[in-house]
Amino acid sequence: MAAGAPVAGDLNGLLALGAVVAVAAAVAALGRRVGIPTVPLYVLGGVVAGPSVAGAIGLPTVEPAELTTLAEVGVVLLLFFLGLEFSIDRLIAARRRLSGAAAVDLLVNFPVGVALGFLFGLGPLGAFLVGGIVYISSSAVITKSLVDLGWIADPEAEPVLGVLVAEDLVVAVYLALAGALVAGGSPVDALPRIAVALGFLGAVALAAQLLAPRLTPYLGTSDEDLVVRTLAVALVVAGLALSVGASEAVAGFFVGVGVGATPLHDRVADRIAPLRDAFAVVFFAWVGLNTDVVAVAAVAVPVLVAALVSGPTKVFSGAVGGRLYGLSPRRSLRTGLALVPRGEFSLIIAALATSSPDPLVSSVVPAFAVGYVLVLSFAGTVAMSEARRIERLVGLSPD
Repeated sequence: MAAGAPVAGDLNGLLALGAVVAVAAAVAALGRRVGIPTVPLYVLGGVVAGPSVAGAIGLPTVEPAELTTLAEVGVVLLLFFLGLEFSIDRLIAARRRLSGAAAVDLLVNFPVGVALGFLFGLGPLGAFLVGGIVYISSSAVITKSLVDLGWIADPEAEPVLGVLVAEDLVVAVYLALAGALVAGGSPVDALPRIAVALGFLGAVALAAQLLAPRLTPYLGTSDEDLVVRTLAVALVVAGLALSVGASEAVAGFFVGVGVGATPLHDRVADRIAPLRDAFAVVFFAWVGLNTDVVAVAAVAVPVLVAALVSGPTKVFSGAVGGRLYGLSPRRSLRTGLALVPRGEFSLIIAALATSSPDPLVSSVVPAFAVGYVLVLSFAGTVAMSEARRIERLVGLSPD
């Protein structure tokens, strides 16, 4: 079913998908031989297949727009699985510990990002955007790493997942404010969008709690029905969230919470896991496709400075959060390490910055965000995989 000839030098949608997955898989296979986590390697595969590298040497390229929707599906499924391992009751029961950990996370990391933005000479708007980029951890990268390393069932998973949910809710407000400020408006202009976004997410959370018992007969008994109907619910709710300015990731999370409360939890996890892994590869490669190597290289110094400053502050705030949850020093350190990777929301803020009328903000902030995400997604996943060595290095013994 040809829809027309592709642009010269670009691959058609089907070939683009095959090419980017093949390159990402090849790079990841090489990385496994030396013990490098797959997430940053999938991103690197996207960089290689995209306009920044393949296009620069005259090869056909994969355009990010060809894979945007599939990448969004990857984010939704990753957060859906995060929700499967959580519950509203646990969230409510841990509200005091969670609010403390989330407050420390916000009050430590957002001001650090704002200060870095002013240090780089980006002005108030640029500093506000850098504050968000530095503050928000990557739910997608962290969720996959928790699963890959087997941490999802460990005690540190609860504060990590709780902080991620809190961050995503804060970002729903932040993005509405940032959108108004970039467009030249005031925070008051963002209030209707904030109310709609938070209202929608609250309704989804309530529905997940109340309708969970009715999901079992709907999802069906055959594996085919289970997969198709679960995807239908997750993608429709996530799409509605996007349409009202809310986070599709948070919506996917709460759908996972609802499905996780049914007796079908284990079967859903088993049947959907291969789809999650496949679409996750597309998402991480898509991040690489959006990377302009030349632009990132031009802001290499600010990126490295920001990584060296904000990586440790994230470990610190996460470790404090772990202690608030009553975890041991070793488990608390792992909580901090797990929260280091940055990702999809930082890139959403970067895309927002491109529409700024300030040429400095529109050119520097997106390049900074991409470089920052690449460095800390790599450093964070490596730190998680090397947690035992880091624990020994700082003198923490096993529990």
